[in-house]
Amino acid sequence: MAHPGAEPVDVPIRDASIRLGQFLKLAGLIDSGADAKSVIADGLVTVNGEVERRRGRQLQPADVVAFSGRGARVAR
Repeated sequence: MAHPGAEPVDVPIRDASIRLGQFLKLAGLIDSGADAKSVIADGLVTVNGEVERRRGRQLQPADVVAFSGRGARVAR
C-alpha cells in the first residue's frame, strides 16, 4: 500500500484517451466495473487532485487518478 505523497504508477493505455471507470480497472485500483461505479459515485476517486464523480470522464496522458491511498498516472 502506497503512502500519501507516493509517486503514482504509470499505466500505459492503447488509445489517446480512456474513460475513468475503465482506467480504474486497468490500473488495478479496483476489481470490477461495478466497483468503479460505486466508488466514483461515493466521491472516493480523485483525478488530478479533485473529486470526480463521472465514470465516463475522458482521461488523457499525464492525468493522475487516486483511490484508497494509491495513485496511477495515464501513460502512452
